[in-house]
Amino acid sequence: MVDDNCHGLSARKCILEEFGYEVVVCTDPVRALAEFSKAAFDLIITDYKMPGMDGLQLIRKVRETNAAIPVILISGFVEALGLTEENTGSNAVVQKSANEVQHLVRAVTRLLRKKAPRKPVSSVRTAPPLKAKSKGVS
Repeated sequence: MVDDNCHGLSARKCILEEFGYEVVVCTDPVRALAEFSKAAFDLIITDYKMPGMDGLQLIRKVRETNAAIPVILISGFVEALGLTEENTGSNAVVQKSANEVQHLVRAVTRLLRKKAPRKPVSSVRTAPPLKAKSKGVS
């Protein structure tokens, strides 16, 4: 998780840890990229406004290394800048607001949810066809 606002960062970290997630925090985007290159992460959460590099630049650098990793962009400028998943390269965009925690937890849960493997068609049992009984009318 990368954020320029340390108090907000600590609060988000505590909330996600209460939900059982292990959180690694970096307050500097360059350090975050270094951590990302050393270890495997399941998800990245970044702020838009940071010193030295904005969230969009960080997302681009992450995508160069691992295009499949889910990324959540958090910003107080979502509406003002028109930030969306399509124009940021993120998987979710969360507006800093009174509802931010709910939206963040929902996005994290959705992006980390493991899809249950589908059973092959051959293993799906179907009911035997019904045989129609006809009664003779006399």
